[in-house]
Amino acid sequence: MEFRPGARLRSVVCTTEVVVVRPAPGAPGELACGGRPMVPLEGVSTSADAVRCGSATEGTLLGKRYADPASGLEVLCTKAGKGSLSLGDALLQLKGAKPLPSSD
Repeated sequence: MEFRPGARLRSVVCTTEVVVVRPAPGAPGELACGGRPMVPLEGVSTSADAVRCGSATEGTLLGKRYADPASGLEVLCTKAGKGSLSLGDALLQLKGAKPLPSSD
């Protein structure tokens, strides 16, 4: 799947929506949520009875960035949900805040 900066995607198994912040050229696999590939925001609607992958149910948090260190892909969660984000077989990691410089 080709990722562009600003591309908006949604999950088909929960309410998660994301925006691509930093694309990853040649990323290995598809961006998925809850074990199912994500679709463009204007795509298929969320299915309440969709089956989630057992290991991908940690959930996403609103306003947090998720990244794949291996490929460099980074997304921003714009709507929280119950499914976890993954790229291929690897779960995306929650990206922490950068420390601010001291004001001494």
